Amino acid sequence: MKKTISMMIAATAFSVSTGIASVESVDPFYRVDRFADLEVLRYKVPGFEKLTLQQKKLLYYLSQAAIEGRDIIYDQNCKWNLAIRRTLEAVYTQYKGDRSSDDFEALETYLKQVWFANGIHHHYSTDKFVPGFGQEFFEKAVKSVDTRYLPLQKGETVNQLLANISPVIFDPAIDAKRVNQAEGEDLVLTSAGNYYDGVTQAEAEAFYNKMKNPNDLRPVSYGLNSRLVKRNGKIEERVYKVGGLYSKALEKIVYWLEKAASVAENAQQKAVIEKLISYNKTGNLKEFDEYAILWVNDLDSDIDFVNGFTETYGDPLGMKASWEALVNFKNKEASERTHIISANAQWFEDNSPVDNRFKKEKVKGVSAKVITAAILGGDTYPSTAIGINLPNSNWIRHEHGSKSVTIENITEAYDKAAQGNGFAEEFVWSDKERELMEKYGFQADNLHTDLHECLGHASGKLLLGTDSDALKAHSSTLEEARADLFALYYMADPKIVELKLLPNAEAYKSEYYKYMMNGLMTQLTRIEPGKNIEEAHMRNRQLIARYVFEKGQKDNVVEMKKKDGKTFVVINDYAKMRSLLGELLAEIQRIKSTGDYEAGRDLVETYGVKVDPELHKEVLSRYEKLNIAPYKGFVNPVYTAVTDKKGDITDVTISYDESYIDQMLRYSKDYSNLPTYNY
Repeated sequence: MKKTISMMIAATAFSVSTGIASVESVDPFYRVDRFADLEVLRYKVPGFEKLTLQQKKLLYYLSQAAIEGRDIIYDQNCKWNLAIRRTLEAVYTQYKGDRSSDDFEALETYLKQVWFANGIHHHYSTDKFVPGFGQEFFEKAVKSVDTRYLPLQKGETVNQLLANISPVIFDPAIDAKRVNQAEGEDLVLTSAGNYYDGVTQAEAEAFYNKMKNPNDLRPVSYGLNSRLVKRNGKIEERVYKVGGLYSKALEKIVYWLEKAASVAENAQQKAVIEKLISYNKTGNLKEFDEYAILWVNDLDSDIDFVNGFTETYGDPLGMKASWEALVNFKNKEASERTHIISANAQWFEDNSPVDNRFKKEKVKGVSAKVITAAILGGDTYPSTAIGINLPNSNWIRHEHGSKSVTIENITEAYDKAAQGNGFAEEFVWSDKERELMEKYGFQADNLHTDLHECLGHASGKLLLGTDSDALKAHSSTLEEARADLFALYYMADPKIVELKLLPNAEAYKSEYYKYMMNGLMTQLTRIEPGKNIEEAHMRNRQLIARYVFEKGQKDNVVEMKKKDGKTFVVINDYAKMRSLLGELLAEIQRIKSTGDYEAGRDLVETYGVKVDPELHKEVLSRYEKLNIAPYKGFVNPVYTAVTDKKGDITDVTISYDESYIDQMLRYSKDYSNLPTYNY
């Protein structure tokens, strides 16, 4: 599975709370900042104080490694990002003009957006931000700053810097989309992401197709850790490694990983860290697979982490990985439910509505746990997932299994921050559905994530000879749909109540209703008027919801009803809805198992892309009145090493009082490891 990270599947802009708590009564701890369409939250790290000193040291070292790669994701997202971010930061910190002017306040908002998205393109829609300040103001402001604060190259003038970055900021036609997924276009040439330089989509696909051996049963993930460039007519890879591309950041990451290895919890964890260090030094993808195998088999460590080039959502071809990091430790009490799921993985696989040809005869190594996030980094910061399933290599998953996590302190923060926001009253059909969501919503949400990550991504198999990249640009959408369908289908199964994962046979309806409401209507709050859906997870949700709605019309399974001039989703037959979910799951598994690109493309384009403009207009109007930010992310806690006179760490403390601006400026000052331009 190439894309197995659940990006905000359940953490939408509403709470399961029906508004019993007012906005004013919500714990102010969680709210940090609000601007544009974004809100920055804070998450708690319960249980940190109970860790041993060795575990605290390990967490501290891994957290440092997680932040050191920050510049990498900026550069991957667009080659101009570091120059623009550093210029904006120089103006923000050094500007001596009127800081209360509309232009300066708009520049501050734009800078906050750039920080949030790790670049000049929206983190979710991938559209380029439109600045609320004028080019004339910007250029005068930049020229007013002492040049020592600006990211000038040797011999470069301020005018030359502005000639490079001003068009990128202000011309809507330049680098308009970070990831373009529009059917029929050259996805490489029309995407601003910095994974390719000078090559077309056809050239890139041909380059990697030549590398692949259809008889290789254990292929590496070609292109995962490199930029593909054309120089003097020759196409070659620039590999991310120490001594290669992004070397200065990777050197710092390796430094902290070496310290982490010295305080590892056990020999297995130490071997994982040391193999990752070696891979960062060589860039050898076979070593990456060796690391992934060691990592997936480390089931005894309480502290765990992801650090490196992992997920491929940022590449329009779904091959090249962005840099991300997550440090966490096990929530032992909450992990009981994921242990139950893991222990019954074979039963779920055997009883799936999928054709037996596409099922795993023997499910191996499916492990799952609930974790507490301790630090977020790279492509998981500030906006993060609520669940992760890794590794992505199909053959490793088949032979060695996978690890799945649900990040419960993140889902809790989303839920706490959303209480009393009025969303349920505005968009949920009746008190019956609201009561279901109030009673079971948080529990059902977390179970959906558990099943999606632990079993959904781990289920099924590719037929021998099927290329794991056969579904191309639609692979992410179809993989997320497959995992969502698996979770949704089984949530309504009596086995779930038998295993005590939900309290009764009604609880799953909370998730069914919310999923259909979100997929058919409310996720449209994240789409600009006149645009179609491009982000993979949003396409996935609409694909499922629209398929169920249209295929169930004959039996009136799901309706779109009007009340007081407003549109609502109404589910009339939950049992038939489940049957349709099973039907779609079987078809998408067939598509994946056989590499049926045409059928996969047709499903995505038919159900997952187009937006009803009238419904969209209505949803945006209703949502605007609620004054809710549709996108949310986080600031990290601050870990401080307490040392004795010898410099030895005697404790690690945690604090939560750093603001969004202060954290971003500190990270830019202390963890700015890369040159402004990386070739």
